[in-house]
Amino acid sequence: MMRPLISYYGDDFTGSTDVMEALASNGVETVLFLKVPDADLLSRFAGARAFGLAGTSRSEAPDWMDVHLSEAFGWLKTLDAELCHYKVCSTFDSAPHVGNIGRAIEIGRAVFGAATVPLIVGAPQIRRYTAFGELFAAYQGRNYRIDRHPVMARHPVTPMDEANVLLHLSRQTKLSSALVDNVALLDAPEPEEADILLLDVLDRQTQAAAGSLLWNRLRPKSRFVCGSSGVEYALIPAWRKDGLLGEKPTFADAGPVDRIAVVSGSVSPTTERQIRHALVNGFDGVTLDPVALSRAENTATIAAAVEAGLTVLESGRSVVLYTALGPSADRGGELDSSVGARHRLSRALGRIQLELVARAGLLRAVVAGGDTSSHALGEMGIAALTLRMPLPQTPGSPLCMAHGGPADGLQIALKGGQVGGDNYFSMIRSGRI
Repeated sequence: MMRPLISYYGDDFTGSTDVMEALASNGVETVLFLKVPDADLLSRFAGARAFGLAGTSRSEAPDWMDVHLSEAFGWLKTLDAELCHYKVCSTFDSAPHVGNIGRAIEIGRAVFGAATVPLIVGAPQIRRYTAFGELFAAYQGRNYRIDRHPVMARHPVTPMDEANVLLHLSRQTKLSSALVDNVALLDAPEPEEADILLLDVLDRQTQAAAGSLLWNRLRPKSRFVCGSSGVEYALIPAWRKDGLLGEKPTFADAGPVDRIAVVSGSVSPTTERQIRHALVNGFDGVTLDPVALSRAENTATIAAAVEAGLTVLESGRSVVLYTALGPSADRGGELDSSVGARHRLSRALGRIQLELVARAGLLRAVVAGGDTSSHALGEMGIAALTLRMPLPQTPGSPLCMAHGGPADGLQIALKGGQVGGDNYFSMIRSGRI
């Protein structure tokens, strides 16, 4: 077996499929496990050159990370990949008490013995940019500094009020940090000594320079790296230059299916537009009560949601079941008044989706919401995912193939709140690139 090029832990499930899409669509055979696999499952993917482990750390506390990330990184280390990547959201939303990226880096440094941890957040392919250490992201065709972004500055759990990546990170760790900015990067600099080293990525030129610096000069010193899928997008030109990749693969359309089911726990305005588009394009909507679904005793509420969804599917139409139609319908304050409510809500959506798939015989499904997907898929019994069809029009939430469990063979897409055009759900149903 060839040594894997990269292994990674995704801090949520949508971000994990984002990395898989970036790798597999560029010729790096990739498998994403939803939990640490046993030897038999791992052997089914012996030809892979990239191995991912989807996690939930984006929505977890530092104490949880101390236990679970240490175990996850320990397993990833056994794969002996050239690099191990802690994948974070490209909007870098995080806080000291939840999704703490600084703590994750501390744990990774300890497990891998890394002196310096390179950090790459910018990824032009998904309209994310860093310039002079500040993060920018697109929304509705315009680019915004992240602390002025119409959505991320108002995120319901981790609002971004600081655009300087390293200053934001300094609230989460006492590790030292330094920057190779987008101008200096093109001069092949000698990187400053620091615990965390941010490499700006503003465009394809700086992206290639960051990937070359990471692969050729930083990797021998540190096999642990942090960042968005910008890490993979930066490395691909370096791998191609070294002859490590073959021809870029082509993917056939998955083709249309007659019906799909969408469950959504997202309050994003992007998802709101996608739901509204779906409701006038062959989908019927089912409004769900997020507070009722988040209760410990939610069996009857789940059953009612399943029956409502089945009624739509049995009529021959697709269905989207949603807990909110945009930010104005957000009931996060009520959810946050009960410990664990958000996780219970997401798991309930997973159980609803699994019932709909099984009872309606669905071939394709969607889970919308980054945190939602992470916990929902844990209820569906899926063991692993591979790429079925990338979506180059809206990279970041591809169509995947499920392996293992009662949903084996299901085509499923996991959509982050900020990802996709208005017609995303219709596009998944049509199965056309």
